[in-house]
Formats: sequence, structure tokens, C-alpha cells
Amino acid sequence: MPTITVMDNENASAVVPPRIRNRAPQVQEVHVGDAFKEVLDKGLEQMKEHGATKWLSDDRANSALRPEDSAWANEDWTPRVLAAGWKYWAIVLPQNVIGRMNMQQFIDQQSQAGVTVRVFSDPNEALSWLDSV
Repeated sequence: MPTITVMDNENASAVVPPRIRNRAPQVQEVHVGDAFKEVLDKGLEQMKEHGATKWLSDDRANSALRPEDSAWANEDWTPRVLAAGWKYWAIVLPQNVIGRMNMQQFIDQQSQAGVTVRVFSDPNEALSWLDSV
């Protein structure tokens, strides 16, 4: 099965790697505002369409989210993705220290909601872990 490109523009990239079974898009380089919302919503659509339970976030190039983006993710997107069956989240942490600190709040929240979360420095290791669960 070939890689499916869900979104690829100057703001964000989201692809579904081969072996889609139970995997949502691999999201890279999400920035802010509408681009942030669009890529997460497109990923959620893929999860629903394919019955996916796994998500890979490659956040190496990202920094901290704006407060309004964090609020949207927590209050709007998270309940919808949890209802869709999200179970596993592999995160390649941002290289930026502030971005790493920002991600920790999301890691804690999703862990408390029942999502199994693991952090990585290499996207291939993150993908291998998702394949193993």
C-alpha cells in the first residue's frame, strides 16, 4: 500500500505511511492557527475512515503552541479524537526547549485520558513502536 498524502503545504504536512492499519497520519511541521486545526482535523478524518487508533507526531521543528491553539486542541479536538478511538501516541519531541515543555502538558493530559504515550528523538523508532503495539 502506498503512502497517502493527507496534507502537504507551506504550513503542515501529514501523511499516512504504508501499513495504515490502526494508524493515523504522521504529522510534521504543524505551525499555528488554521493550519494547526486543519492538519489535526484531517488526521481525525483519517482515523475515523480507517478505524485507526495510533498517531505519530513528528514535532522536531515545532515550538510552543499559542494559548488559543492549545485551548482548541484541549477543548474541541481532544474529545473528538478520543471518541474516535485514539489509543497510542508516538511523539518525536521538538528540538526547541520551550516546545518540549509545551508538549509535556499534552502528554500528561492524554495519558490521563487513557492514551498510551511514548516520546522519541527519532521518527523511525517512533514508527517502529507504533507497529509493535
